[in-house]
Amino acid sequence: MKRYDLVIFDWDGTLMDSVSKIVACMQQTARELSMLVPSEQAIRDIIGLSMDEALNVLHPSACEQTRENMVNVYRKQYLQLNQTPSPVFEGAEQLLLSLKASGHQLAVATGKARAGLDRVLNETGFHQHFVASRCADEAKSKPHPQMLHELLSLLDVAPDKAVMIGDSVHDLNMASNAGIDGIGVSYGAHSAPKLQEANPVAIAEYPLALLPLITGKAG
Repeated sequence: MKRYDLVIFDWDGTLMDSVSKIVACMQQTARELSMLVPSEQAIRDIIGLSMDEALNVLHPSACEQTRENMVNVYRKQYLQLNQTPSPVFEGAEQLLLSLKASGHQLAVATGKARAGLDRVLNETGFHQHFVASRCADEAKSKPHPQMLHELLSLLDVAPDKAVMIGDSVHDLNMASNAGIDGIGVSYGAHSAPKLQEANPVAIAEYPLALLPLITGKAG
């Protein structure tokens, strides 16, 4: 199997078990503003996109003021009101430590805004594992490849030496658009059949199953 020098992770649904919380907060935001409440699947399908792109999909007719209200209400729900747990996935930190020990550089490309990513990196202590990151308010939204192009350039890594790990077709399509391999994880926003639509090189059912797929060594 191919040896990767750089492993780029999505965050929500890939390293952190936050899909249920995102769904609950999005639905409660719509209720609070007396808007049509999107289904769980509809919300799962926008996880990974920037907030602007997510609102374009879920509430395409919302005016600018309504969109601003939705962002503010959602943020309050996520940070203060909603109590849905969002722990890191079991085995996620062991995976990161093992990859670092094998000499891989690790990075993050996420649909979160910079403030949100920095907050969860500090809360989890995971900031120490990553050499770089790109967020949705710093580049074009997935599946545009800008985040990946910038990480490859910053870290001086060739596309064929990098891999993107994500739980949604947006992650995998971004990888394809950037000319790098993508590996899906089926324990987050999208199921394995859905991920297969984006032609990943592999799909993992749990975090530590990624280790042999990335290193090319048996677990």
